[in-house]
Formats: sequence, structure tokens, C-alpha cells
Amino acid sequence: MRDRRTVDELTIEELEEILMLKRMEARAAQRKRLAASGRILSPEEEVEPRPARRFASPREGAGASEPEEGRNWARIRDTFLLVLEVLALAGLLVVLGSSLWDLRNLNREVTAAREPVPTPTPTPLINVTILPGGSTPPERAGSVPAPLRDLVQPMVPVPIPTPGPQSPTRIVIPAIGVDAPVVEGDSWEQLKKGVGHHIGSANPGERGNMVLSGHNDVFGEVFRDLEKLDLNDEVIVYAGVQPYRYVVKAKRIVEPTEVSVMADTSTPTLTLITCYPYLVDTHRLVVIATLEE
Repeated sequence: MRDRRTVDELTIEELEEILMLKRMEARAAQRKRLAASGRILSPEEEVEPRPARRFASPREGAGASEPEEGRNWARIRDTFLLVLEVLALAGLLVVLGSSLWDLRNLNREVTAAREPVPTPTPTPLINVTILPGGSTPPERAGSVPAPLRDLVQPMVPVPIPTPGPQSPTRIVIPAIGVDAPVVEGDSWEQLKKGVGHHIGSANPGERGNMVLSGHNDVFGEVFRDLEKLDLNDEVIVYAGVQPYRYVVKAKRIVEPTEVSVMADTSTPTLTLITCYPYLVDTHRLVVIATLEE
């Protein structure tokens, strides 16, 4: 039965099929004409039926755009993560810079505020369980935490002994640029003022062990570069205007509890003590020098 539907009533598949049949009929007619005239159809002359163009449905078109949309979201996500990483790094740098700035200001204020003060009472040379020169204030059992101490008890000034006639008053180390006052005592409060002379240890030029301590990362960092001293470097300790020249003979890194380095000696000896390593302060750096006649 002949199909009497109009072109508008046919589906795309039916139209493609009709177009294919028309092309095949045209090709068969061409072959018949050439065969009647004695010619042979070359491959170039053959009319190949072209595949019908396939129209994508709206759903298929939307699917084709999905990879591009996925790439756009991936780019947005990567950009967002990069911004977060940059902000985190910037925040870390700000915190680190602020900490270093506060430490530097503290050292400047202490250096500017140094001043000599009050009188020693002789005590035994080694009456300690930990080496002086620590970078954190001492804590007593049951005491109020340091940040809250000012709120619950008044500040009591700690008297710093004044040096006697033969006590060390100044230390100069040319190799590392040190020129600092020496105060009597080596407690936390006393070391704020400069280099501390352990009470009871020898005086400059005397036989015995003269023990001097200083901070390396707070309150002026007076012994910041002590680790850079080499053997035979010179250390000059003054008692008033009288200089005494010592020469470095040894350097050691010890535990804070190794107080034997403060023991008395039979010859004029100078022992310098500070925290080690810089800003970590888990050990002590000890420099030993002997008096040069």
C-alpha cells in the first residue's frame, strides 16, 4: 500500500531512508547508462551514498557540554584552594614577623635600660642544681603562672649586689663585638642588666674559676654569638679600670644540670655560660679560657 503521508508527517529516520533509496536508484541508473554506452564507471565517478546527517536531540546536546562545564568547575575549585594556601602562608609570615619584632623590641628596651646596682653576700661557689643563663624565668612549685602574677601580688624589686673593689665590672670580647657591663649575681632578675658574675666565684686575675653568664636570645642577647668564638680568641675582663686578658682554650655543649663546669680550679680560669641552641635553649654552651700573664 502506497504511503500517502506528507513530508511534514514523516520522521527524520524515514526521510533519511528515502534519501538513501533515491541515491541508490540514481547510482544504479548511472551504471546502466554507462554500461549501454560501453563505458566503465571509475571509482572517482561513482556516486557514493552520503550518510544522512544525524540531528542530535536536545538531551544529547546538553551531554556534550558537560565536559566543558566540569572543567570550569575544576578551574574554580583549584583557584579557590590556591587562594586559601596563599592566605594561610601570609598569616604564618605575619605571626612569625610579629614574634621576631616583639623579641627585637624587648632586646632594645633592655639594652637601653641597663644600669649598675647593689652589694654581694659571699656564698658557696656551687650551690645550684642548674646552670645560670636560662632564657625563661624560674617557676616555683605552686606559684601563680607568670602571665597572671601581676594581678595577684605586687612587684617586689630584687636588689642586685654592687661589685666589690676586685669584682668584674665589664667584659669585652673583640672577636664577636661584645662590650657589656658585669653585675654581681646570675639570677633571672640580675641577668636582665647584663653579664652576671656568679657570687663566690673568683674575681679577675685571681686563682680559681671566675664564672660569667649571659643570655643569648633575650634581654639584649649579650652572648648571642658566643658560639662563634674560636680557640685562642681573646676575652678581656675588667675590675674597675684594670683589664685582665684571658684566652679561649675550650668550648663545650652540656646539659643544664652539669654544674661541674662551675667547680673551682687551681689556676686563674674564666668560664662563660649561655643557652644553646639559639631560641631553643635545651642545653648550655660553655667557653673556658685561661689567664694570660
